[in-house]
Amino acid sequence: MLEASTRAKIVEDLFGVYRDRRPMGLISKAYPGIEVEDAYRIQEAFVARRVAAGARIKGYKVGLTSKPMQDMAGSSEPDFSAMTDDLFIPEATPTPLARFFDPMVEIEIAFVMKDTLAGPGVMAVDVVRATDFVLPAIEIVDFRIARAPGLNIIDTVADLAACGAAVLGANPRRLDAIDVRRVKGEILRNGVVEQSGESSAVLGNPVTAVAWLANKLGQLGVSFRPGDVVLTGSFVRAIPVKAGDEILCRFDQGLGDVATSFV
Repeated sequence: MLEASTRAKIVEDLFGVYRDRRPMGLISKAYPGIEVEDAYRIQEAFVARRVAAGARIKGYKVGLTSKPMQDMAGSSEPDFSAMTDDLFIPEATPTPLARFFDPMVEIEIAFVMKDTLAGPGVMAVDVVRATDFVLPAIEIVDFRIARAPGLNIIDTVADLAACGAAVLGANPRRLDAIDVRRVKGEILRNGVVEQSGESSAVLGNPVTAVAWLANKLGQLGVSFRPGDVVLTGSFVRAIPVKAGDEILCRFDQGLGDVATSFV
């Protein structure tokens, strides 16, 4: 474990990334004694400062829930982060690429909670009871800590689980109206299919991802609140984007699609 003063310095360095517009190096290499718990404490302190400045926690993301994304981050387990309201971008709103550092996009299913859900001990059936509806979603993954050889879960966790922003579709579906384990989806960039997959790639079932996170948060005394949005992780490997790209994520089973563009 790192000293509290060292973690505080890393938080300052992360805020400096926004000021200087330059990603920082891998903290897993710069601080050899760092542990995953350190990374979550860094993330917690970073989010707390954003909330103190006026942001509001609107939900959470689970990352690294599929084998392709775990391979990308050199991890064998998921990670997570709180998401503040400023990380949600309205659908079809052109997004300035300059807002990000190294953006990529993912196709996901977002759960919107109806009831409070608190771990530990949360099972899939509890998630189903507590969910209001699901939405098609795009997560814009971003890296304030440089995506360099050696990147691992410590780096992604400290970096808000590599969350840059999210775009939610406007076509809600109840869980009893779809088989959420078998939703097929594809990412189109400028009209060309770049990746396709199935929601079963997300820990076998996106509901499992929500239960996993509820139990992780429960260990910290945090619970899902009504209205919270939970991003459950990508079906497929993320794809990079550049200015001028138009992204469409298309789903079956009546979930429809969700779009964004970069300028």
